[in-house]
Amino acid sequence: MLIAGPTASGKSALALELAQRTGGVVINTDSMQVYRDLRVITARPTAGEEALAPHRLYGHVDASVNFSAGAWVADAERGLAEARAQNRLPIFIGGSGLYFKALTRGLSAVPPIPSEIRDAVRARLERDGVEALHAELARRDPVSAERLKPRDRTRIARALEVVEATGRMLPDWHREGLPPLLPQGEFTALFLAPERDQLYARIDARFDAMLAAGALEEVEALAARKLDPLLPAMKAHGVPALIRHLGGEITREQAAEIGRADTRHYAKRQFTWFRHQLPEFAWVTLEAARDWMEVRTASPG
Repeated sequence: MLIAGPTASGKSALALELAQRTGGVVINTDSMQVYRDLRVITARPTAGEEALAPHRLYGHVDASVNFSAGAWVADAERGLAEARAQNRLPIFIGGSGLYFKALTRGLSAVPPIPSEIRDAVRARLERDGVEALHAELARRDPVSAERLKPRDRTRIARALEVVEATGRMLPDWHREGLPPLLPQGEFTALFLAPERDQLYARIDARFDAMLAAGALEEVEALAARKLDPLLPAMKAHGVPALIRHLGGEITREQAAEIGRADTRHYAKRQFTWFRHQLPEFAWVTLEAARDWMEVRTASPG
């Protein structure tokens, strides 16, 4: 069972309810909720919620790790095998479209990048600037350079890392993909699609609730680690703005507004991504999804 949707759409509560009804296991399919340092700011399930049903792949990665879709697929494969061995319904739930695409369509076969190569590329990025690395990428992998925006620091660095580590361009690896864990026809997929204004109001309210629940203190502890700002965990929605507030650059309310706005923009991108990239997902309201669940889990007779 696959349950996707924009942030704050109610999918976590739905997945938990389905797991309780079926004895299933909830498997995280969100790229930020994998980080143990970010429970509050990513709205990860609470310890109490996790105790109500088995949860996998939540908070199992340190923020210092550049966790990739490939690493997630390897973990998800083990989680899927465990669920099947225990005869439990695997419930993949989250908002990361790339993870769902990897799960159902497969993934490119790019090997792991050695840390010394990644560190060297990032040092050059800081020293020489993104324009210089994009120019280098245009010489070494012109296809990727053409596809990427000239100031997309993260993806330009990633493409250069692949060339450095493997001697091959990133598109070459993409053509040699790994098979999907869940081929077409082997899953039911829902995308929760609430009304936009209602969703945005929920996003704003949830961000404020996260601040009240200790998100700022969580980000302060993360900032104290002095990690590379290009790491995925350091770019979670709300984290960069709250770090700026902690550094005295902006007020707490300014940071909160940036965090709320960034999250709303991300939700908009999620709608667009799933519509174009994963049309096999059935778009439903939360109410319709609950009705579907009632029918599917009702006891016979």
